[in-house]
Amino acid sequence: MKRDFIPYTCSIVRGGTSKGLFFRANELPGPGESRDRIILRLMGSPDLRQIDGLGGANSLTSKVAIVGPSDRPDADVDYTFGQVSVDKPKIDWQGNCGNLTSAVGVFAVAQDLVPVREPETTVRIFNVNTSKIIHVKVPVSAGRASTVGTYAIHGVPGTAPGLLVEFLDPAGGVTGRILPTGNVKDVVKLRDGRTFTISVVDAVTPVVYMRAEELGLKGTELPTEVEAMPAVLSLMEAVRCEAAVLSGIVERAEEATEKSPAFPKIGFVSKPQDYVNPEGKPIPADSIDITARLGSMQKMHRAYMIGGAVSTGAAALIPGTVVWDSLSDRARSDGTNLVIGHPYGPMEIRMERDGEGIRKVSVFRTARILMDGVAYLPADAVGPEMKE
Repeated sequence: MKRDFIPYTCSIVRGGTSKGLFFRANELPGPGESRDRIILRLMGSPDLRQIDGLGGANSLTSKVAIVGPSDRPDADVDYTFGQVSVDKPKIDWQGNCGNLTSAVGVFAVAQDLVPVREPETTVRIFNVNTSKIIHVKVPVSAGRASTVGTYAIHGVPGTAPGLLVEFLDPAGGVTGRILPTGNVKDVVKLRDGRTFTISVVDAVTPVVYMRAEELGLKGTELPTEVEAMPAVLSLMEAVRCEAAVLSGIVERAEEATEKSPAFPKIGFVSKPQDYVNPEGKPIPADSIDITARLGSMQKMHRAYMIGGAVSTGAAALIPGTVVWDSLSDRARSDGTNLVIGHPYGPMEIRMERDGEGIRKVSVFRTARILMDGVAYLPADAVGPEMKE
């Protein structure tokens, strides 16, 4: 008797401050409309609550990772990332999520996709979206990814083993150029005549950097405060759309929100300042090198996306960018370490140069498999090519 549902084996995995639905590559159809329909239905999109799916009703928790063995000599697994829209029937496959990349390492170990070595297994990942290689060093115990450790990241409760995530040759992850517009700075003029100074830097992911003061902000505002300012969010999206044209991502600004909602990201920066995080903890200015906030999918990121952090690290190495202008003297003179003051607190980024280029940007994350199981898809949700 024909079933009225279709089972899909998957895992829910947290990586850094993000969470996503993970599939082995052979569990889903290849790229195309059928795969998108399956994922959207399993996640519960489009619906602001994603109540009939596995999404978490937030861009940080509405993500998908597809992981399988790689044929490349320099990689163990191929990994494809999708940013699943919460309220629209759309998946953006253009870029990568740095936070979720750390979880790919843990997933690859759990799925026996790599030879496991103790006490640490290096998982070599080829990100299909950006054609970049990433190494994740996974602490291993008794043949499995360790789950107990002492490393903590701001924005995630508790502690866990620290995973070193190394982004090799990160420049031009989406656009092919570290400075997609060709300029260290650009001036964007909106239709109402207002102008804004921006820098667009693409390392793993392209980010549009604005000056907090040009938005009428101090720069220490928390994400919930900014989201209570619809005029500011609207202004940031208008600037992002213009920057998407300058970066060659879309042809017209009017198309950017629909055609490329996730890339470029956008954020604002300011000099190091004292602020209080969402948990009431004071973050002193002398513990950070820059105060920064990022947004994605027309919302503010609750912490700081890792792809965005890599971009910020790269921007900190380029004199004259909006990021460079806001750096502490310590960060400018050091050139190898950057401490970003994001909403929850400090995040340290390590940078390595290769001549004039950037060889590697690294960051520590934590990740954990939350659930392995089967997701059930109503049989009428997809077309006749659906999985039997």
